[in-house]
Amino acid sequence: MTAVLARIGDYLRALSGWRLLLASILAGAFYALGFAPLEIFPAMLLGLAALVLLLDGAAARPRPIRWAAAIGWGFGFGQFVTGMHWIFYPFLVDPIAHAWLIPFVATLFPGGLALFTALASAAAMYVWRDGWPRILILAACYAACEWLRGHVLTGLPWNLPAYGWGASLAILESTALYGAYGLSLLTVLFGFSLAELFGRRPRLSLPFAAAALFAALWIGGTIRLATTPQTFVAGVQLRLVQPDIPQDEKYVRRLVRRNWQRLIALSTGPGSPNVIVWPEAAPPVLLQRSPEALEQIAALTDSHRTLITGNQREEIASNGDRRFFNSLYVFASGGVLAGTYDKFHLVPFGEYLPAESLFIRLGITKLVGFPGSFSSGDGPHTMQIPGAPPASPLICYEILFPSAVVAGSEPRPGWLLNITDDSWFGPWAGPRQHLLAARVRAIEEGLPLVRAANTGISAVIDSQGRTVAELGLNRMGSLDSRLPAALPATPYARFGDLLFFVLLVLGAALPLAHSRK
Repeated sequence: MTAVLARIGDYLRALSGWRLLLASILAGAFYALGFAPLEIFPAMLLGLAALVLLLDGAAARPRPIRWAAAIGWGFGFGQFVTGMHWIFYPFLVDPIAHAWLIPFVATLFPGGLALFTALASAAAMYVWRDGWPRILILAACYAACEWLRGHVLTGLPWNLPAYGWGASLAILESTALYGAYGLSLLTVLFGFSLAELFGRRPRLSLPFAAAALFAALWIGGTIRLATTPQTFVAGVQLRLVQPDIPQDEKYVRRLVRRNWQRLIALSTGPGSPNVIVWPEAAPPVLLQRSPEALEQIAALTDSHRTLITGNQREEIASNGDRRFFNSLYVFASGGVLAGTYDKFHLVPFGEYLPAESLFIRLGITKLVGFPGSFSSGDGPHTMQIPGAPPASPLICYEILFPSAVVAGSEPRPGWLLNITDDSWFGPWAGPRQHLLAARVRAIEEGLPLVRAANTGISAVIDSQGRTVAELGLNRMGSLDSRLPAALPATPYARFGDLLFFVLLVLGAALPLAHSRK
């Protein structure tokens, strides 16, 4: 086995030219198999090890930093074009308007995200040293650039390395301590350390230490899950409505009444919920302009019920200017409007166009078929919910962002409320990846998650990421459940990414100090 691994290592280190770039793309694609829905975490770790071996070869060539940037870009391109292949699906909802953009999206989207892995690889190569120092340096650079990916230009922290552990809830429990970025740092360190096994004289100490660390994380998470019983909030009975309306049928004029009646029928079935949750943009009409819809909401909430729904909101300024928001409404008993929340983290090109006038001249419009760009809210917020504890509402992909799902200046909520329409993310991988990220937010914050999705996956998840109830993908129905209780604030909820930054500094400082010595 040692000889076989050594030959593989020699082969990867010796690659050059287009074969080297192709190998980096394939390594990134192999790495992406660790994410949902496949969740093959050994593939993720081996893909990371391959990246180190390719960079080892670049270190022995002229202009190693340029080679490292190319290798890193190829790895990132393979990762994102494989792991986020669903990104093409939104452009097929209205193919006449948007399908022509698919070839550009197929290259520019993964290619743009791959610049972060190119930066990480080039920065690591700048101080590359043989042996274990290169592993720590690369892990620190890679994790730092993943953090940047989640923040630069509004950020897109989709498929962070931490989510490669979706098959192991016990390991995900550790995000309550240092968050998804902290687990991502340790994950890439583990994967990179495996490169030490692919030499003629394998070095076992670092891979063994990394494996022991993750064994400890698994044991600790297993104990945490076994010793923390599920508890529920007294007097709260939820009903999540999943209408399963395809995106291209939602606003078709002849189907509007059918779509609305489906929401009402699913909300009024057998059972006695006191809080009903509809998904993002569930009503096929603008509620502010539909007295008939508001009358039916008043009837639905008449028996001391609360209805929470997504809908667009219109705001007219004193000068007559109109602004639209992607919003969440809370209707108390009798249809009384108890509060609204406006989405603050909007999707570029989906809900608004940056440099709007320029792109419109180029024939590019936003994906959501609504006039103009949405305006952003000022969230997050803690919102009062009649009949239930206060909640932190989050619309669609707002749930992706670690340490940005709860308002730090407001009272701590009792639960996370995520309404979404994952039909935009395709019928397979995208919704499952989105759900996993939401599940990690519940663990990080120690708060239960209630998630209503148009086409699924709707779910109630407790404060440790355990699924209490779930309604699967592409199914129409309603899901009744009790509301799990919140845990005391976790270390991550109190300190955010502080421990991640401490680990990041240590990961960079130790090999540099060793090099000087």
